[in-house]
Amino acid sequence: MRVTVRVRPGASRTVVGGEHDGALVVRVSQRAVDGRATQAALAAVADAFGLRPRAVSLVSGATSRTKVVDVDGPDEVLRPLLAALLDVGRPAGPNA
Repeated sequence: MRVTVRVRPGASRTVVGGEHDGALVVRVSQRAVDGRATQAALAAVADAFGLRPRAVSLVSGATSRTKVVDVDGPDEVLRPLLAALLDVGRPAGPNA
C-alpha cells in the first residue's frame, strides 16, 4: 500500500499520527541532515503499523518533507490502521 507522509523533523519525540493535507504526519526527533530524518520516519511508520523496518520503503521525496512510501502488508489490515493513525488528534463525534 502506498502512503503519503509529512515528516516534521526536530520534534521532542517520535510520534506517528494526525493528518496534514491528506498525508500521515510523522514527527521525528532527528534533524533533516544526511537523510537521518527520512530514515527515522521510515522506521517510525513501520513501528506504527507493527511491521519490520524493511517492510517500509521510500518511493519518492528523499529531500522533501512530503514523502511517498510503500508499506508491505495485507491491505485489509493496513487500511484500518492507517485510518486510525490519520484520525489521531481530530475531535470526536459529529458535534465536536
